[in-house]
Amino acid sequence: MSNKRKVLGPVAIDFIAMRTGSWRLERPVVDLGTCISCGTCERNCPVNIISVAKSPKGVEIDMDYCKGCGICSEVCPKQCIAMENENGGVV
Repeated sequence: MSNKRKVLGPVAIDFIAMRTGSWRLERPVVDLGTCISCGTCERNCPVNIISVAKSPKGVEIDMDYCKGCGICSEVCPKQCIAMENENGGVV
């Protein structure tokens, strides 16, 4: 049995990093009323910090590590993730 990991795309597989969210300019904000918990954002996050549960919590994003790239917002089929300036206001 091989110890190699199957990587399906450019994602972090070992997460031993410093908190990088402090230099982020934009943050994702999820409208949980529109979210269908499909997991598309979770699968496409390049730093693997989004978790989706089929519970009332729905989408959780670890803002300590989110870099504000906006990929989650772009791939969401229901467009329920908006990018907002760190100081407030939708981009």
